[in-house]
Amino acid sequence: MTINRRQFLTTCGLATLVTQIPALTAEGKLSLNTVLKPPCLQVGDTVGLIAPAGIVDAKEIEAAEKSLAQLGLKIKQGKHILDRYGYLAGKDGDRADDVNSMFSDRSIKGIIAMRGGWGCNRILPLLNYSLIRSYPKILIGYSDITTLLLAINARSRLITFHGPVATSTWNQFTVDYFKRILFNGEAVTMQNSNTKEVRVETIAPGKAKGKLIGGNLSVLSAMVGSPYLPSWNKSILFIEEIGEDVYRVDRMLTQLKTAGILNQIAGLIFGQCTNCSPGDEPSFTLIQVLQDHILPLGIPAWYGSMIGHIKDKFTLPIGTEVEIDADAGRIRMLESAVNIIL
Repeated sequence: MTINRRQFLTTCGLATLVTQIPALTAEGKLSLNTVLKPPCLQVGDTVGLIAPAGIVDAKEIEAAEKSLAQLGLKIKQGKHILDRYGYLAGKDGDRADDVNSMFSDRSIKGIIAMRGGWGCNRILPLLNYSLIRSYPKILIGYSDITTLLLAINARSRLITFHGPVATSTWNQFTVDYFKRILFNGEAVTMQNSNTKEVRVETIAPGKAKGKLIGGNLSVLSAMVGSPYLPSWNKSILFIEEIGEDVYRVDRMLTQLKTAGILNQIAGLIFGQCTNCSPGDEPSFTLIQVLQDHILPLGIPAWYGSMIGHIKDKFTLPIGTEVEIDADAGRIRMLESAVNIIL
């Protein structure tokens, strides 16, 4: 298939074209040491909608379809997307089957979770990680979807994406990062645009490089000790939270510390702690808690990045190399997170 220069530039962006040559074993199979980048999205692609955690309804699906249509995307619903089983969107086996089926379906070019809630941790043993690796695709979401993003990155060695769910507010800020990273294949620099409303507070100054890993703090801490977490060695950890008192954030960070995770990372980004309160008096501020945990590590860190349960969201590629600047509150991708389609 041939493609002219103008068409190629329109499709995925020449400036960030990265040629990925996968390592093969002696038997000619793809080495598990090779991190896979999924193909970029294109206008006209079909994306799969899944509900691996909390319950969704038909009106939410209808709204999501309209939002994604504005991006030039078609949707295909998971077979069990409207199922209900207590507070879960169906039984564990059925929710896992929707994930596996979306990856094996050749008509699906990307997978977007409808919403978070709770439930992804329950389906991790039921996912087919070999199948997922055989059919690499964009998987995106946040909150409880953190579980899937980290487990699939760890077990399938696939780049995954912490970003909007289908029911998110698809405003200009969110759409811009989504399209530049997932459609255009750009290696973007992420920095808060409105510093007055979303203020960056430097915890420890400096720059660092490493693989970007993270997600929701409570979900991540609940995965500690499981076989579904990636390597933390010299990684850049990003976390976010919602509705937790400061002492609970302290407790979860302490868990990451005693598990040996914080001692391995090269830098830390705390996004937004939405509706997090000091709790009962007396208390610490969130910044004091972060200082207690981070300053002894001697690594760059800041609070306030546009990550989490907020309307304006970055799209963060889990497993790609980045450089952070804690003084500026900046995340700079050092590579494209998707493969360019020719």
